[in-house]
Amino acid sequence: MRLYLNQDSFFETNKPLDISLSVSEHQTLSAWYVKPPLMEPVRENGFLGSVKEGGDVNFRSILFNPHGHGTHTESCGHITPEIFSVNKVVKNYFFKALLISCSPEIQENGDSVINLNSLPDGIDEIEALVIRSLPNTSDKIALNYAETNPPYLSLEMISLLNKFNVKHLLLDLPSVDKEQDGGKLAFHHAFWEVPEVNRLGRTITELIYVEDQIKDGLYILELQIAPFENDASPSRPVLYQIEKS
Repeated sequence: MRLYLNQDSFFETNKPLDISLSVSEHQTLSAWYVKPPLMEPVRENGFLGSVKEGGDVNFRSILFNPHGHGTHTESCGHITPEIFSVNKVVKNYFFKALLISCSPEIQENGDSVINLNSLPDGIDEIEALVIRSLPNTSDKIALNYAETNPPYLSLEMISLLNKFNVKHLLLDLPSVDKEQDGGKLAFHHAFWEVPEVNRLGRTITELIYVEDQIKDGLYILELQIAPFENDASPSRPVLYQIEKS
């Protein structure tokens, strides 16, 4: 289906570019020291939830952590006493988005930090910013990030995000903040303005993966979120290329 944004541009709904990483029982991708996801057939009162083992249906219980297993979207409830559900704060699902690739800068302490000082010419306002870190190796889809001190975002980026009114920030890393920062989570707090404001309309999506053939530029982002009442939920962000009539 072709959907028009205006008389000059459109996108095709049958050409989705999925940038999510799924949760599976055999995955090696993880962050924050969590064990692999557990998916087990229910065995209760003579019932067996496994066709392979002789049951009538597959009926499995799943144990996982949205922050540590695959792509997830989180609200400011991630760092507030009250757990604001991401399922409640996201009320629209399609956004004008900019995909941009960034190489981290190595700091004196050895940290790798991503810092965006500007956006390409012609960008006035965007609702979502999608960051692809470089190098963009396929290791990202299976990496255990624990104790690796992965790249993170510079706090200086907050002014840029505010300038362009970015409400949804997406990146291919386990966190916008340093892995071990003493619990400060400075970027989280600044982006959501916690505790002063609690910007409920803003989200952060982590552990995405943007393949190389998807070029930097403007897209329509569809942010699909699983309906969990929690500070974070598994999500499937999908990009659609904006085309000219």
